[in-house]
Amino acid sequence: MGGRQYPWVLASVPWSDATAFTRGTHLGLPLVSWGIAPRDLVATRRQLRAMGLRPNGQEPVAYLYFYCRRAGKKVFAELFLISKSAPHRPATPAQHTAIAKANLAKRICRTCGRDAGYVVPLETRQCTDCWLAEQSTPEPMAA
Repeated sequence: MGGRQYPWVLASVPWSDATAFTRGTHLGLPLVSWGIAPRDLVATRRQLRAMGLRPNGQEPVAYLYFYCRRAGKKVFAELFLISKSAPHRPATPAQHTAIAKANLAKRICRTCGRDAGYVVPLETRQCTDCWLAEQSTPEPMAA
């Protein structure tokens, strides 16, 4: 019988002056398991985004690992210091214009060329009216 893959180790951590129990190291950084990292000091990219923050170019200070049952594998997430994070930058007017153009292109029917008012299906790229008209026309018989 083997020991734990990630045994408890007493090590120094970037978010505290004192040493803390970690699960060793991963890629040279402290490895913490689910529920161990202090939620008020470190966060993942998604958690920072939910707080309206971004990593601001800082390197990760630790890795969080957990087993994802849905994927059936271990997942490693980078942890960043919340204190060094910066507010998320809003999109520029040019970016909003580009997004609006891309969304408009997804709504155009390839048959009639009109704006369908909804994203047309990728399979047909047709609005409902054009697709129904195409389905109701009988196909010519092969000779």
